[in-house]
Amino acid sequence: MGGLDYFCNSTVFPYVYNLTSSYADQNNEATTVATSVIMFILAALFFNLNLFSRISDVSAILNPSVRLFLSTSLSLFLPVMSYLFSEAKNKKEGAPIYSQQLVEDLSLRARTILMWMLLVELLRKKVEAILVSMGMEWYSSGTIERFARIIWLGYLVFNNVKGTGKKAIYGTLWVLAAAKFLQRVVITELLKRSFAYGKNAQLLNSYMAQVIVLQPTQGQEQQSVGGSQLLDACKYAVMGEDSLEREAGPHGYQVNADHSSGSSKIVTVGDIWASDSLLLKENHRLRRLCLSFALYKLLRRRFEDIPISNEETRNCQDLIFRGLCKEEVPMDVPRKAEEEEEEEQSTEDALFEVFNDEIQFISEYYHSVLPVVLSNPFFFLANYILFPIVVWAFCLLTFVACGNGNVSYAYHSITKDNYIIDTGAATLAKCLLKSIIRLPVVLFATIDLSTTTLLFLAFIYEQVWELLVFILSNWLTVSLICEYATKPHWRESQLLSGLMRCIQWVRSKLGHPKLRFEQFSVLRFCPLSSLLSFTMPTKAVSKEVKKCIVDCMVAHMEIDGPRNTSSWSKLQLDKHKPYRPLLSQVCESKSIAEFTLICHIATSLLEVKYQHKELKETMEPHRKVATTLSKYCAYLVACSPELLPEDKNGTERTCKNMKKEFKEKLGRFWWYHLWLQRTGYQGLTKTGKRQQEAVTVVQKGAKLGTDLMDKAAEDNEHVWELMADLWTEIMVYIAPSGNELHVKAHKEALAKGGGFITVLWAICTHTGIKRPALAPWEAARRAFQEP
Repeated sequence: MGGLDYFCNSTVFPYVYNLTSSYADQNNEATTVATSVIMFILAALFFNLNLFSRISDVSAILNPSVRLFLSTSLSLFLPVMSYLFSEAKNKKEGAPIYSQQLVEDLSLRARTILMWMLLVELLRKKVEAILVSMGMEWYSSGTIERFARIIWLGYLVFNNVKGTGKKAIYGTLWVLAAAKFLQRVVITELLKRSFAYGKNAQLLNSYMAQVIVLQPTQGQEQQSVGGSQLLDACKYAVMGEDSLEREAGPHGYQVNADHSSGSSKIVTVGDIWASDSLLLKENHRLRRLCLSFALYKLLRRRFEDIPISNEETRNCQDLIFRGLCKEEVPMDVPRKAEEEEEEEQSTEDALFEVFNDEIQFISEYYHSVLPVVLSNPFFFLANYILFPIVVWAFCLLTFVACGNGNVSYAYHSITKDNYIIDTGAATLAKCLLKSIIRLPVVLFATIDLSTTTLLFLAFIYEQVWELLVFILSNWLTVSLICEYATKPHWRESQLLSGLMRCIQWVRSKLGHPKLRFEQFSVLRFCPLSSLLSFTMPTKAVSKEVKKCIVDCMVAHMEIDGPRNTSSWSKLQLDKHKPYRPLLSQVCESKSIAEFTLICHIATSLLEVKYQHKELKETMEPHRKVATTLSKYCAYLVACSPELLPEDKNGTERTCKNMKKEFKEKLGRFWWYHLWLQRTGYQGLTKTGKRQQEAVTVVQKGAKLGTDLMDKAAEDNEHVWELMADLWTEIMVYIAPSGNELHVKAHKEALAKGGGFITVLWAICTHTGIKRPALAPWEAARRAFQEP
């Protein structure tokens, strides 16, 4: 221990005092301390986002709230650090005692700040999405700003760092940052110019116009076809449409979409479904993933202002509801235990799985921070094997140039000129921990060194994680499936088959992200949740909810024959006739937001009364559908009004008036009383019982809730069935939209990974489901007026 103490006192502590010398300056002590602490917090946040947030989430999308915070922080990072670097650079120091060089160099504090600037630049891509659209240019303002940062950092490194070993390390980091910038520019240009990505929507629109024309007419014989037969014949392009011969014309591209010659390089959904590959027959999720990929390409056109024809929506409607939803699994296909469990899922689960994967494809296409869109074997070879070799060749060239061509001298200078490498990280850590309590300067030095370490580890982890995300992404899986299904030598190769099975096994162990929706209740309101959307509680969409919504959608369409889609409603059925007077009091609402909040308050009161009681098996599904859809619709009104069919400002005003009324009835902290589930609920129940003629939203909700509780005492099961039908109707009513403002709102919602309403909107857009002419409450009101 004595030897360690002597070493620390004679060697480590001079290093510490050099690093923290600026803290002794009373003029900038507060600024220096604040900068070190803020940098440590920023480094810890980067490290946390790279590690703990990705244990169960293999995604290339960063939460928009986190991205906004980081991008705002990093926008101030360079000017602040440049100022502090300039201040620290003016404090020249002689060569430390552990170095024999006599050359005047940057202060240790200045070199530490410069290291932070380089490492943060390497991590900056984490908050910069690779936007793929026709209008983007590589010379956009963000790209020019990053280019300027790279040039500025290069100037700071090569003009200020003097020691050979130091310049070799800092120069290598700058080369990596410059290479990452060039990589991003090249990827952006490839995406923009490629007919498989940036120009794909226009090309695919022309392709689909010809495919629909070549499809057989939907006569009686065609109507009898369903299930796998429709999917086997589907000509929707999965990959390869960019290889079509094309010619630009006044109304789009002229292409030859005829597959009869057998020479087409396009891989279609039918090619995947009809493939004799045992891997695809065993794992039906892989086939559905390819269908999701084909649908994602078709839906992209709506986000790029290209309309979808009625003929295509009718064709897709048949493919989804008469094909996918009625597909039967062949009994002679061997299945493993986990695959048997997968096949037990209902047709509704399969339907929502397809469209949820489609939304994930679109989300990553527009908001990915990693180049997963280009995931294919060739890009893997070019980007993750050849590109690193070229970059390290330039790093080696920089290393040699810093030593003036003397490789041996440059190598030995790295150890002599860089104290941490010479001393060893473990020894330095021991010395710092021994004196961290009794010496403040050691504490500050530890913070600075920990910041550098965290940033460096975050960068290493980011590179490893990018590779893992690429390999395990849905994009690479679809690319491999297309190669595997269409090339016999892939299926005959045991190596390639084993590699694909290995990737799928790892993906299965990581789990598949479930479709979830937010749960917001005005009776359990939390102010923080409405301000920070990512703190909102969520719940997996149950099978009962999926089944009710699919049944309602099918009932609104003409799948099995003509139907009056303008007035059909479950609320008009005779089984709900005894409850018509009960609902008639709220059916006068003209606003979807007002009607939703009234029914939500009533449903929440009913839920509170029966939350501790055991329900019958026939009653529980209806209760689950009603309560979860009620809370999700309340979330849309309170937090995402732009996704509703009405004007956003009017919806916000309705919600604001509701909160104001709660405040008048329950006091300033009304949300606290409701959260306690005591005085708040009792007050609402009394209000509902006293109210003879309700006027406001809260009054109507309280009255409807008390009336429902009275009816539930007589027929609890029927009341919950009524509310389940009501909320299903509301959900299906608000989902369809062709308005450009709503399309834009859904595109912006993709930054969060999409949502349940966006999945429903995608289903409606593909299959041509329109919003009924009558709202659910208007249809019910007409039914109530009937004798």
